[in-house]
Amino acid sequence: MPLSPPAPREMLHRRAIDIRGWRREDGLFDIEAYLEDTKAYPFENEDRGTITPGEPLHGLWLRLTVNEEMVIIAAEAASDHTPYTVCPGAAPNFARLAGLKVGPGFNRAVVERVGGILGCTHLREVLGQMATVVFQTLYPLRAAEEQAETARILATGQRPARPPAMVGTCIAYAPDSPVTQARWPWLRPPATDQAAE
Repeated sequence: MPLSPPAPREMLHRRAIDIRGWRREDGLFDIEAYLEDTKAYPFENEDRGTITPGEPLHGLWLRLTVNEEMVIIAAEAASDHTPYTVCPGAAPNFARLAGLKVGPGFNRAVVERVGGILGCTHLREVLGQMATVVFQTLYPLRAAEEQAETARILATGQRPARPPAMVGTCIAYAPDSPVTQARWPWLRPPATDQAAE
């Protein structure tokens, strides 16, 4: 269902982000992002002169290579278009992301390694979205592990101390949601015996 019809308007800025997940032949996974900012009007830039409508102000690449455990094996950034000539100097610093695990604390660790003057605001922003794409790309592996864990829990009755991390993160994964209860049947509340009442 589309959004409601907008008020009359004029486009001024466009940011396009394309993130793709790839399985490599060597068993690793590449998560690759491209971010592009354009304006709908010409404007002057200190380093580049006139930037014309549709000409990229930012054209930035970032690739994370991760293993099955979602640990970053390598990271690489490149800049096709930047507003200032010094901006591409941040790209090599993104190699510092190697060794980080995508999961809790990831965004904080990113800031520690490429925050502030060490990095690029726009590439840091896209890293949070790339982390989500890591999860989506590795979903088949995680789904198989989750199914095996659920089968073990149902067979043994030994429930983990905490529910899966996704529970409570959105409307579909609310604790009482039919999606949650179907996916993790061991989280269903015990049935009450109404006949005994």
